[in-house]
Amino acid sequence: MAAFTHVPVLCEEVLSLLAPAVSRPGAHLVDATIGLAGHAAAALERFPDLTLTGIDRDPEAIGLAGERLAPYAGRWNLVQATYDTLPAILGRGTVDGILFDLGLSSLQIDNPAGGFAYAADTPLTMRMDRDVHGVTAADVVNTYSATELAHLFRVYGDEPHAGRIATAIVEHRRTHPFATTAELAEVVAAAIPGGTTRRGHPAKRVFQAVRMEVNDERALLARALPAALAALNLGGRLVVLSYHSGEDRLVKRQFAAASTDDVPRGLPEVPATSAARFTVVTRGAVAASDAEVADNPRARPARLRAIERIREDRS
Repeated sequence: MAAFTHVPVLCEEVLSLLAPAVSRPGAHLVDATIGLAGHAAAALERFPDLTLTGIDRDPEAIGLAGERLAPYAGRWNLVQATYDTLPAILGRGTVDGILFDLGLSSLQIDNPAGGFAYAADTPLTMRMDRDVHGVTAADVVNTYSATELAHLFRVYGDEPHAGRIATAIVEHRRTHPFATTAELAEVVAAAIPGGTTRRGHPAKRVFQAVRMEVNDERALLARALPAALAALNLGGRLVVLSYHSGEDRLVKRQFAAASTDDVPRGLPEVPATSAARFTVVTRGAVAASDAEVADNPRARPARLRAIERIREDRS
């Protein structure tokens, strides 16, 4: 199927980082953002004894992932949910590997019905779960104050012209409330000095920020990371692919805290009960190679980090 021709970002690097944890007999991997199951299919192919639980909030993604994983029947199950519900999905169970591939999936980017595309004219929704009754992107841009919008664009979009764009949006909606992606993209582009010459679409950062707000992505990740760490077996690994500097910073901070001994600095000996339970596997964040970016431009902002459980919970 055409939908399955997409290439998962940093796939070989992801599999290499997961391998020490999921290549052992009876290993269980959670793909918390399964999307079109590119990483999941590669993992099931590479590790023949592996079983997998896939999670996605998008019901269409769940259906397509099931089709892609059909050759591995009996080794996986799929759950439609947000990834911060991992404790409820696993119950008291633990797993050997967990993968988060954050941001939009290829399905969501390429499907105009979702309202994520700034290069198409579609309803301004941006809901990953396709819930027509939930908060939409139109609600955000038509009701948030200029101050709230500017903060949103700065924090979630790293947008240097956040204030100018927010003011332009508020001015426009006074007479023409936003209803489509094309309307928003046009106003954003007009508000940015030299916007048409910026690398990539001038509305890209604003659309990212609005999407993250609509889907509560930052808060979901902040809740999900501690739950994922807690669910790992000894020797288990958590691997995270992020595409936004704020998300990558959140992952970096969580990993740093989990891999730090719980004792005052300078203590000559660390008691076993206070020793860190995790160790960071990656030195800094792994980025896509120039060759991969050339083949798949969506890999350009990707940052990959991994952490491993080295001790049981402190008693």
